[in-house]
Amino acid sequence: MTEMTQVDAGKYTYELKSDFPKLPAGVLLGEVPSVAVDSQDRLYALQRANPPVMVFDRDGTYSHCWGIDAISDPHGMTIVDDTVYITDRKDSVVVIFTLDGKPLQVIGKRGVHSDTGCEVAGALVPRAAGPFNYPTEIMPGPSGDLYVSDGYRNCRVHRFTRDGQLINSWGKPGKTAPGEFHLSHRVLVASDGRVYVCDRGNQRVQIFSAEGEFINMWTDMGGPNDIAVDKDGVFYIAETTAGGGPGYVSVRDRAGNVIARWQTRQMHGLTVDSHGDLYLGSAQNRCIDKYIRRR
Repeated sequence: MTEMTQVDAGKYTYELKSDFPKLPAGVLLGEVPSVAVDSQDRLYALQRANPPVMVFDRDGTYSHCWGIDAISDPHGMTIVDDTVYITDRKDSVVVIFTLDGKPLQVIGKRGVHSDTGCEVAGALVPRAAGPFNYPTEIMPGPSGDLYVSDGYRNCRVHRFTRDGQLINSWGKPGKTAPGEFHLSHRVLVASDGRVYVCDRGNQRVQIFSAEGEFINMWTDMGGPNDIAVDKDGVFYIAETTAGGGPGYVSVRDRAGNVIARWQTRQMHGLTVDSHGDLYLGSAQNRCIDKYIRRR
């Protein structure tokens, strides 16, 4: 049942619609690690169940689904220029689809993992390695290059040409220095080519040039699960807290200054549409909440 709540975060005011999608009769969501929107602001929910991708109109009405048995362990999903980019975590591949679920490209070999010495997903890995070992997110940059965060059993970001040829990789295991990662959980490439990496285990977002040179980092946050940017260059981060505590959404300007922050359920995926509305998907709570921007 959808619940309506007002969220007033200073400059930002939202109407929260909990459990937003109107599911078909008898259907329940599985774990929802990621959400995305297309150019028509339709909502795509990536879930760890069949069908792995469910599509809803902007008002939450169910439209259609796709991807049955095509993705074994869904983790990250991004839609750019109406192309869908998905990471299949345990199979260590990234797959690119059309909006209606036609596979266009696969990078990596299913079930083949690079040698990082890590056997426990999410642990600090013994050593960095090439693509892939439980990748987490893929996103194209403005140049067409593809960026993949490879984080659950690796500690890297990989950059590929648009046809899937590896250009370079960066990152090493660690807890403090720039370029060290403990679970590179999501990657966002902004319109200026800067690469934002959610370094979840270290509770920070690291920022790099398109070539992988360190620029800056944002700290003072919970573990960043996901990051999105709107058409005005404002960033939104879904933060997690240890021990099953509440989640948070923080809103930051281009310099990383916090504009607003409020408590949410524990949320794993986040996206923003052209109206400034936020969608948050939860693996823990198996739900999607929508925050409708009112101010």
